[in-house]
Amino acid sequence: MRTPADLQADIGEILLTEAQIQARVAELGAQISADYGGRRLTLVSVLKGSLPFMADLMRSISLPLQIDLMEVSSYGGSTTESSGLVRILKDLSSSIEGEDVLICEDIIDTGLTLNYLVRYLGGKKPATLRICTLLDKPARRLVEIPVDYTGFTIPDQFVVGYGLDYGELYRNLRFVGVLKPEVYADPG
Repeated sequence: MRTPADLQADIGEILLTEAQIQARVAELGAQISADYGGRRLTLVSVLKGSLPFMADLMRSISLPLQIDLMEVSSYGGSTTESSGLVRILKDLSSSIEGEDVLICEDIIDTGLTLNYLVRYLGGKKPATLRICTLLDKPARRLVEIPVDYTGFTIPDQFVVGYGLDYGELYRNLRFVGVLKPEVYADPG
């Protein structure tokens, strides 16, 4: 069984500290609050990775808001590469028709999953549909995604922490760190 010390030892580099993340989330919350000008907002978290980000972000937004959760899967045989095939495992609980909707993502890399999600949610006729991501990894982008709010642009490295996982571990780290390659490298 992995201990917290084991998880920390698997990190090769801390890319973003807890303080950096919290400061940027507060800035994003203030910007979103200003941009929506007092209108009610619906935040949609794409489970599981974006949950810590959305929880902190919603506390930084000074608007009337509601939240909803979706769970999608786009990973095939490998847990480090998206297959591009998206399955909705949990859909929204409420209608978003006529609502201002902000998708809260943990990370955008290829853009394939989010591209599908934007088209899917757009079909539910929200008044507006925007995207807020904690991390953007443009070096891996395969489809263009119009991101409205970006926390940090990061290099093409495999990161974990603050909701991001590898094998369902590391989500509870308070920072974003680069996972040592030997942790996820194929031993074959």
